[in-house]
Amino acid sequence: MKFFKWKASLTQLQYLIWVGVFLIVFFTYLPEDGIAQAATFTVINGAFYIILIYGNISFLFPRYYERGRKLQYAIYTFIFLIGSGIIRGYLIMYLDIHYFAMKPMPMKPSMFVYFIVAGFLTFMLSFIFRIAIAYFDLKQQSEKILVQKSQAELNLLKSQVQPHFLFNTLNNIYYEAYREAPRTAKLIERLSDIMRYFVDESPKEEVSLATEVQFLENYIALEKIRIRHEIELNFVKECSPDLRLPPMLLMTFVENIFKHGIDKSSSDNKIEISLLQKDGYLLFETRNLVHDKTGASEHTGFGIENLRKRLTLLYGTNFELNVGNPGTYFTAFLKVPVA
Repeated sequence: MKFFKWKASLTQLQYLIWVGVFLIVFFTYLPEDGIAQAATFTVINGAFYIILIYGNISFLFPRYYERGRKLQYAIYTFIFLIGSGIIRGYLIMYLDIHYFAMKPMPMKPSMFVYFIVAGFLTFMLSFIFRIAIAYFDLKQQSEKILVQKSQAELNLLKSQVQPHFLFNTLNNIYYEAYREAPRTAKLIERLSDIMRYFVDESPKEEVSLATEVQFLENYIALEKIRIRHEIELNFVKECSPDLRLPPMLLMTFVENIFKHGIDKSSSDNKIEISLLQKDGYLLFETRNLVHDKTGASEHTGFGIENLRKRLTLLYGTNFELNVGNPGTYFTAFLKVPVA
């Protein structure tokens, strides 16, 4: 039963096809030529079939025709067919005259015409062969994508069990903490909201700006409890909360502030964050004081570079991303189109 479930790869499938071709050619020659002659001519013809077909689909066609060099393709194809036909014809006639023929006949130029024409027909079959390879390759990729999709859906269902169990547990802890320590309960609620954002919102292509801002505010509130002194924070929001944008797009700037722009031992930590809507664009800017141990080089790491790559995929060149340290403040600026 397992044998019938086996699926050949594209390479294995090609091997099977060529084994079939060699067997057909061999048994075509065998009745009249005998085993030795049939095997010899099968190897020669089969080898030239392979050279003609793969020479076209693997070298000539992609190297010249697909790159728009059609005249060169036609010239090299003509030389390839004439040359391979002459070499193949010479080998077969030489072996036949000197080793197999009962009554050897001298070589004539007209004899090579047959091999050149046969080579041309084989060459034309290479296009069908190429289409078949592309079809089976696409089919296997589609099957692989379906399997991966099914596995991803299964993993998603599995992954949703533990987070929702955790959310329910956090809710229970929240109600217990609310009676004894309301401030602690509020922080637990923010943590729960952040985790719910990661599970429910971040996989989406777009979220509302209100959801994204709430996520940022929850993150800031949790970060502030790790800092000894109070932070002077000014968060300006002059934009519609209904705007849509990709999730986690604004997080990098805020995360960098708390990673590199805060001195936990200092009481002088200032952060300015602004979200403005102007002429169909969302303008997001953060500013924080630069301390002695933090600099622009620490801000512009992998996070900013990954954000730039993501923005390029999302918006092409229709965005602005600038970071710099013009003075006592480190500034990060982002401009993206919104609907």
